[in-house]
Amino acid sequence: MEWFVKVVPLSLALMFAAGAADAQNKQPLRIGVMTDLSGQFSHEAGQGAVNATKMAVQDFGGSVLGRPIEILVNDHLNKADVAASKAREWFDTRDVRMVTNLINSGVALSVIGVAKEKNRIAIVNGSGSSRITGDACTANSIHYAYDTYALANGTGKAMIKQGLDSWYFLTADYAFGHSLEADTTEAVKAAGGKVLGGVRYPINTSDHSSFMLQAQASKAKVIALAGSGTGFINAVKSASEFGVTRSGNQTLAGLLVWITDVDAMGLQVAQGLTLTTAFYWDRDDASRAWSKRFFALTKRMPTMGDAGDYSSTLHYLNAVKAAGTDDTAAVMAKMKSMPINDMFAKNGKIRADGRMVHDMYVYQVKKPSESKYPWDYYKFQSVVPAEQAFRPINQGGCSLTKG
Repeated sequence: MEWFVKVVPLSLALMFAAGAADAQNKQPLRIGVMTDLSGQFSHEAGQGAVNATKMAVQDFGGSVLGRPIEILVNDHLNKADVAASKAREWFDTRDVRMVTNLINSGVALSVIGVAKEKNRIAIVNGSGSSRITGDACTANSIHYAYDTYALANGTGKAMIKQGLDSWYFLTADYAFGHSLEADTTEAVKAAGGKVLGGVRYPINTSDHSSFMLQAQASKAKVIALAGSGTGFINAVKSASEFGVTRSGNQTLAGLLVWITDVDAMGLQVAQGLTLTTAFYWDRDDASRAWSKRFFALTKRMPTMGDAGDYSSTLHYLNAVKAAGTDDTAAVMAKMKSMPINDMFAKNGKIRADGRMVHDMYVYQVKKPSESKYPWDYYKFQSVVPAEQAFRPINQGGCSLTKG
């Protein structure tokens, strides 16, 4: 009888513990979309990033491991300290397991640091700084859609092949612009070109006249625009006003061109820009089908960041399912072991440094007369194969890859 009395309370305790664990497992799996909803990058990401992530959750089925999937959204205001504070709050008080988009490289670099500290996952789709898989790499972060090395490598080499071998940079004065200029300079010189100089402009400037005059005076064959958002758009408009491309002596290179930028400028202004991208909505049947669904929600076609947000979120959820847990190390291991095949990438893979490797594409913006239907903006130039598109893993300085 004494044995029975002791066993019954133990059995009840185990039952209660199991019930509590089961209740805990039914808590939502939370994903945070941290993006620019109101500033200069809101047209490239913003609500589009939110919608793409929601599409991925919907297509996955809305739940994983018996738990509903919940999406939280934050406008980081393009401030690294605001983003880091919100990420810490999400991880500490809302049990957010993964944060995505992270447009603005200063924001991305700050948030991946917090993710490392809190042992959560950060997937970067909006930002391009190659530092994310270089000296700033972590075991908790993935750089998914593109980076400055791939953009520079694609556009730089494509234009050098056309004999456009002297370059001058107009660079946005922040982390992304600096990284893009540095990577493009390296690509241009490696291909036999030369850099004649450059000027950096404040990220929020609206008047590029003086900068453009300096670029014209350089007599460089290529004026390379190392920036993004409204700053980039204003620079292209300024080039058009000063007749840079009409002169026939100089060519504009958009080192990061979002399709929303082209839409905002119009083909009359943007025509002739050479660019590299990870995704174009009109590339094939799969990209068109997905993009039309996205358009129905967002009233614009997706950027490569939007497509990356969808693809990476779906890949993350598949990894959680395969791992049978939301534990960071287990999920990261699954994400790195599973290939990526969807409307964004074919046979994509995530390396040890966190770089998702996939094909990149070089396009040129069409003339107005060449466009046959809405959002028909690009004409295909070439594919940059995955193994050539991204920086070799042993050259980035990532501590995770050092023997």
